[in-house]
Amino acid sequence: MRLEAFQTLGAVISEGSFAAAAAIMNLTPSAVSMQMKHLEQYLGQPLFSRAGLHVQPTAMAHQVMAAMRDGLQQIEALRRRHTVVVEGTVRLGLIESIQPLVLPGTMRLLRERHPRLLLRPQRGRSAGLIDDVKAGLLDAAVVAQPERGRVAGLLWYPLLQRELVLIAPPDEKGGTVRELLGRYDWIRYDRSTMTGAMGARYVRRLMPEKRSTLELDSVTAIVAMVSAGLGVSVLQVVDPSVCERYPVRRIRLGATPPVLQLSVVTRKDDADSRLLQAVREAMGLALQRASSSVAAGR
Repeated sequence: MRLEAFQTLGAVISEGSFAAAAAIMNLTPSAVSMQMKHLEQYLGQPLFSRAGLHVQPTAMAHQVMAAMRDGLQQIEALRRRHTVVVEGTVRLGLIESIQPLVLPGTMRLLRERHPRLLLRPQRGRSAGLIDDVKAGLLDAAVVAQPERGRVAGLLWYPLLQRELVLIAPPDEKGGTVRELLGRYDWIRYDRSTMTGAMGARYVRRLMPEKRSTLELDSVTAIVAMVSAGLGVSVLQVVDPSVCERYPVRRIRLGATPPVLQLSVVTRKDDADSRLLQAVREAMGLALQRASSSVAAGR
């Protein structure tokens, strides 16, 4: 019986459903269900009372986790011991908009903590970078995670979320999203990207007759155009410093705006890679520091 099954059991108990545990463990709900079935067969006793979408752990399930919890934590601590030298090269793809926010801090942390780990960044778009990870041309990538479906053989590690907003010229003090889209030209973000597709869907739902007059593949270029009063756009701004250089008015797209999920994607075969774990931890800490710095400057 694999240790992962006991970790999945803990996730099901804490989250209350196979679907929620699947998101935590980067598995499909059917894979979680199969693991729990095998675990029940191994133990010879039921671990859950199943009713609808939620599952109720039995006393046996709690007893198993009580017996395994300390051991699992100790094994994880041993696996993460910093006395182990992390050495090697990681080929990391990044979409352009995330690079200024995450790359400098990540490189600095890796040089401090893992000087023998060499990071080789590569710029690209989400779809292409995902394909490169799957093909083994990249070890990992920071991309916009697809809204629907899963790509076989890949794992997703959520990094940050960004709401799509409407950006308008800085001297525009009033008006709703609909009014501003009606008043200005729509500068569209590249439709082949996740952000561009999400923004276009939003505009089509709100104003089906609206057509874009210009399409660009650079967030910075679009923000600069809008700042100059040449139109409005619907996009996400990952790097807030762009709006410091080119002031714009940012307007939220209602109570439930479209949200872009930025994640680290790797192959499932590399789930236990110390190198990729070190890179993910460095990126997470770099983002925390960048967010704290932005908040302190407000």
